[in-house]
Formats: sequence, structure tokens, C-alpha cells
Amino acid sequence: MKSSSTPKAPWLETQAKVTSCTYESGAGQALAFGIPTSKHFRITFTYYAHGQSYTGQFSSPTYIEQGETFPITYNPLAPHENSKSAAEPTTKTPLFAIGVIGSIILSLIWLIILRGCY
Repeated sequence: MKSSSTPKAPWLETQAKVTSCTYESGAGQALAFGIPTSKHFRITFTYYAHGQSYTGQFSSPTYIEQGETFPITYNPLAPHENSKSAAEPTTKTPLFAIGVIGSIILSLIWLIILRGCY
């Protein structure tokens, strides 16, 4: 039986350069959901692949100086995909939306229960 999947190309290594490092405490998330989040730094970096510049971001528990370089791998078939940004969640919106929808549903249930008491 033959496999129909195409073989994956090995990712290539290059050097990335830190363009900014900002501190994020996660306080907004703690207020929204009542759970503390870890403190971390948001690292923004650039790298060159196939003659073009690409930008990415990742979280780090430690500060990284602007201008510092580090090794990174990227997908040669889609150079915008890299080893640091690939592990990052795409957005925090789904968790926030679940919290808002859950609050609305609980509020409606509470109102129905109170109305039934009269």
C-alpha cells in the first residue's frame, strides 16, 4: 500500500535578530478570568530566508536584549513558518469568547431562576 502524502522538506537554519522585547504581566487575563497568568516577555524578531525578511514573535520567561541573535529554523516551502512562532498560540480570542459566552449563559439561567421564584 503506497502512502499518498508528500515527503516533508527538512527545515533550514538561519540567524534571527531580536527587534524588541516587551514585558507582559498578563494582568488583563487575570482580571477577566480570575486566574493569575505567568509573567513573560514578548520577543519580536526578524530573519532572512530566500532573499526576503520575515518577522515573528514568541514568549520567553527571560529578557533578551534588542539586537541579540539566535538560531532559528524555517520551512523552506513556506519561509514565514519558523520554529519559534510555530509553537505560539495564534490568538487568545477563543478563550476570551468562551468566558464571555459562559457569563451570559449563567446570567440568563440566574434570571430564569429568580423569575420562577415569584
